[in-house]
Formats: sequence, C-alpha cells, structure tokens
Amino acid sequence: MAKAFYRLQKFLRRTQFLLFFLTAAYLMAGSLLLLQRTRLVIQQGSHGTSANQAPTVPDEMTRVGIADPRALQNPQSDPRLLVGMDALQEPALDQQHSPRWLVSRNSELRQLRRRWLHRFISDQEPMQTAGFKVIKHTAEHKGTYIGCFTDDSRERTLKGAVFYDLRKMTVAHCQEACAERAYSYAGLVYGAECYCGNTLPATTSKPEECNSECKGEKGSVCGGVNRLSVYRVEELRTGARRRRNVIYRGCFRAPENLTDTFPASLIQPNLTVEMCSEFCSKKEFPLAVIQGQECYCGYPTGRFSLRDGADGLRCSGTHNTSSAAEGKYCLVYQTPVQDTRCTDRKFLSTKSKVFVALSSFPGAGNTWARHLIEHATGYYTGSYYFDGALYNKGFKGEKDHWRSRRTICVKTHESGKTEIEMFDSAILLIRNPYKSLMAEFNRKYAGHLGYATDHNWKSKEWPDFVNSYASWWASHVLDWLKYGKRLLIVHYEDLKQSLIPKLREMVEFLNVTVTEDRLLCVENNRDGNFKRSGAKQKDFEPFTQEMKDLINRYILTVDEALRGRNFTGLPSEYLPR
Repeated sequence: MAKAFYRLQKFLRRTQFLLFFLTAAYLMAGSLLLLQRTRLVIQQGSHGTSANQAPTVPDEMTRVGIADPRALQNPQSDPRLLVGMDALQEPALDQQHSPRWLVSRNSELRQLRRRWLHRFISDQEPMQTAGFKVIKHTAEHKGTYIGCFTDDSRERTLKGAVFYDLRKMTVAHCQEACAERAYSYAGLVYGAECYCGNTLPATTSKPEECNSECKGEKGSVCGGVNRLSVYRVEELRTGARRRRNVIYRGCFRAPENLTDTFPASLIQPNLTVEMCSEFCSKKEFPLAVIQGQECYCGYPTGRFSLRDGADGLRCSGTHNTSSAAEGKYCLVYQTPVQDTRCTDRKFLSTKSKVFVALSSFPGAGNTWARHLIEHATGYYTGSYYFDGALYNKGFKGEKDHWRSRRTICVKTHESGKTEIEMFDSAILLIRNPYKSLMAEFNRKYAGHLGYATDHNWKSKEWPDFVNSYASWWASHVLDWLKYGKRLLIVHYEDLKQSLIPKLREMVEFLNVTVTEDRLLCVENNRDGNFKRSGAKQKDFEPFTQEMKDLINRYILTVDEALRGRNFTGLPSEYLPR
C-alpha cells in the first residue's frame, strides 16, 4: 500500500512540473502573438481617445478660444501620419477645424512608444536580408585589417568621430564614415559602435578577444567587450569628397605669436588650402590656419576664439609676401576632423538626486540643445521616448530608461500636471511658433534633416496641422509655467545668437562645472549632425492671414504668462507677423 502511494505521489509531482512548464510555454507564445498583432493594429488600425487621456488645458487658454479637448469627440487617426519616429498630434481648437485624423496627444505618444518597442523586438528577420546586401558591399570596399586592440574609454585614441548602429553596423559603413572625415583608422567595438582616428591604440589584444559579430554583417568581426577591431581606411573612390568637407571659416586677425598659439605648423612653397587641410587633418586638428606660405593647426582657444572676424578684403593678400610679412591677418578653414576636446561623454556614475527635464514643443530645437548639453557637460542626456535614428547619431541615452537618473537631463514633449510634476526641475526651451511649426512639419514628412515638398505644404494637411499644433505650442508652455517646480526659460533664438553665455547658464542650472576650452569646443561643433541641408525652402508664405491671427493670439497669451511669472517675455521678433 505504501509503495503504491509513493508511486502515485511521484507521478503527481512529475505531472505538476510538466503542467507548469506547458503553462509557461503557452503564456510566452501567447505574449509573442499578442505583440505581433498589436503591432499590426497600430500600423493599420485606428486609435481612439479616452476622456481621461486628454491633456489639461490651463485657464489662460480659454481667453484665446482654446476649447477643452475633453469636450471633443473621439476622431479617427490616419495611418499616414504615423510614419515618423516622433509623430505627435494635438486635439484641435474646435470641431469646426478638427481634422478627421487627430487624436489625443498623450494617447498618441503612448501608442508610438509601444510601436517603437515592437519594431525593436521584431526586427530580427529583416536584419538577415540587410546583412546579405551589406556583405556584398563590404567585399568591394573592405580595407586592411590591422588587429585587435584594447579599448579604454577614458584614454581612447580613436576618438575623432563616433557613430552607432544597433542593427546594420558593418565594417564598410564604419570605414566610409571615417574616410569622409579624413581619418586613417576605423575601429569597431561591441558589434555596433564605430570610432575613427589617426593614431593606433597602444595596447594590442589576442585576436580571439575580438569576438563580437557585426550587427549588420554575419561572419564579420566588429570588436568585442572593451576590444577594438581596427582597420586601415581605404581612400574613397572620389578624392574630392575630402576636400568638399573643408569649410571656410573666414578672415581673422592673427594672434601675436602664431607658434605659441598653434601646436603644429608647416612651411611649404606654393601652399594650397588642400595641402594645409590635409596636414592638419593627419595631426587631428580641426582648424587649418594659412598665412602666406605658412600653415598652422590647432583649436579655438581664448587667444584665438574665432568670434571677431575681419573683412575678407584684409585677407585677400595672405598668399602674398607683402601682406604675410605684416602678420596681421590669416585665413581659417575647418578641417573634416572633429574637435575632440568635448566629444567624451558618459553616464552619471551615481544616480542624480535632481530629476531634470529638457522640455520643449516639437520642432523647438530639443535635439540640438541635447547635443550642446552633452558636449558641454560630458554626460549623456536621456529621452522620454526612444528614437533609433538619434541613438545612431551618438545619443546613447536613448536606450537608457528615462527614469534611470543616469543622464544629466531627460528630453520630453509632454505636458499636463502628472507628466510635469514627475520632474524636480526643468529647462524649458521655447522657439518662435512659426519656426517650430514649420520645423515639425518638415520632420513629419522628411525626417530630422529633410524638407517637406511643395505638395505637402499646399495640401489640406498643412492647415489642419497649424490649427491643432498651434494650440499645443501655447498649452505646452502654459502647463510648464503652471506646474513646473523650478524652471530655467531658454529661448531658442537667444541660444543661437549668444551660444556661450546661454549654454553656460544651462550648465550652471544643471550644477556642472566646465572649462572655457570645452565651451569653445562646443561652439566649434555647434551644429553637430542636426542642421538641415539640401534644397532650401521654396520662396512662398505658408501661413494664411487666418493662421497668423490665430498664432499671434497664442504668442500674446504666452508672453503675458511669462511676464506674470517674472520671466523675460518672448523675443520681439515673434511679433508682428
């Protein structure tokens, strides 16, 4: 009897374990299926808006005719507007102007965050196809492999230029990026990070320690954990691409002692801009300075800050002995090499005690401000969202959880009492609404660096966009003024015009001490990779008089609210329009 009971007990235990295992497998399979279906719904379906998701509208908004979004019906969204990474939408002013595709701003943000996560999880299969194409490309342009080296982030020699790609990094991509910036070596680490420079790392490692496969190229090695796979960069097909990256900075009064001011120099008969730029690039200096037959290389410093340019006519004879002998003026060029005095960045070593937001309306220059803050402080900035394109541009904080407190501040476009009161303090970045609306419209239809087409501007989407987003521009500022605990107001126009003073003010607000040379380095790299290039906007006025009247009322309301909180009012250039 006892033996039979023992066998029954043993059988039940095995059955219990088997049931537990099957239940876990069933739940995992169901979760994966749910994620896939949710992704399809987000891409193809429509989104509703619940009453409790509508943002709070401050009292000031009612004075200019902004309706409470909770009074609006639940409109349907158009999938065409869910293309961008940061597609944010705002309830319209009233039902007369409410486009069919508008949904609650906060609801849309939540849907997009889910969509980014699902896209990130489910991108494994497309990678195989992309990887096959990349391998073919690499075989055609592969450079010379030097070896495996130790990567020390504190004393990195390959620090001239950096970029990341979590999904498509290849040896060819890294080499081409470094070649375009006139570097001799390309190093890859962690399978997804690329570093450029002209000096090899000091410490070699065992070949087998470089064991991370390139994210976009199966069978190729892209470094390892703290290990660099270093390649010698091959010349680009067209040598002119290097020269095209040399930028004329202007004519400047030369410092009293050129030799003491600049650490490297070259005297060359028949000196050309290309000769001087190539020499300075190999020395890894961002400035090439020409005076007569003399070439000098260096950085912007307190003795040579590049802030006070001279009339170009004064430099018209810098290649002639008469003007060169006087030694008063010199020509300055920006080489393809990046100023590395401010490129080192890291996460905070301990959790920040103060949770700081970098808040702005979309299109107000938040990404540019993050670039400036990161290079000035040496710490990464975080984001309430995740944008893979920005991560690949070097914003490592994009992958970090926004509440980790390992970043110096956190980007957000959110408004509303709950979202604002999560932060202890905030830098509130405000830009001219006319410029912000156009920048965000460009981003929606052409990405971070492109321009919307004439067809986009003249379509029905543009007036619908203005009618909804203009009210968001105002409510965003008013919400932060009402609920923000400690604010630093920064106007985009002031930051652009007086970069160093305003940036110093922002850094002090973040409780970080920086050197003058580091700020000069930021000024020298002020645009980063975030300035729109290509064709200029068409010469036409996109704003109708009705749009101008609407936006101007919001400008006056925000200006009054700022002054009521003892802040400086909006810049005078915002009005009239």
